[in-house]
Amino acid sequence: MPSHPPILIASDHAGFELKEALEAELKSLGYEVDDLGPASDASIDYADFAHPLAARVSSGEAERGVLLCGTGLGMSYTANRYPHVRAAVAWTPEIAALAREHNDANVLVLPARFVGTEEGKAILKAWLDTPFAGGRHARRIAKIERDATTDTSTEEKP
Repeated sequence: MPSHPPILIASDHAGFELKEALEAELKSLGYEVDDLGPASDASIDYADFAHPLAARVSSGEAERGVLLCGTGLGMSYTANRYPHVRAAVAWTPEIAALAREHNDANVLVLPARFVGTEEGKAILKAWLDTPFAGGRHARRIAKIERDATTDTSTEEKP
């Protein structure tokens, strides 16, 4: 089996069932998985699970993570508050591939109420298998990562 870096995974109650399926899929593909919870589908708050995952990706402790909630939006809002985290909501394999290729997305967010298990696995595989294209996209990623107080516009000031 190929050796892959560990992948973090977490969800809220709406994403629990799909999280369990994707964790099994990751393991079958040879990934070590660090499941940050929850341990059941009991109602919980998505931010309580998104923050620890995003913090570990932000710090460089983990390269990639997967988050799941009903729409994917709450998890992505929370994760994208962290420096160096590019959490992308993907509802098709094509969106997941473009998120990696163009945006170097290091956190995949799935809208569990809108994708089934097989589609979720296909989305996950597209995200895992697609490399970042670099080139002009690297320049754009650098602009995302810049300090918000730094002006990177190319227009001349009056």
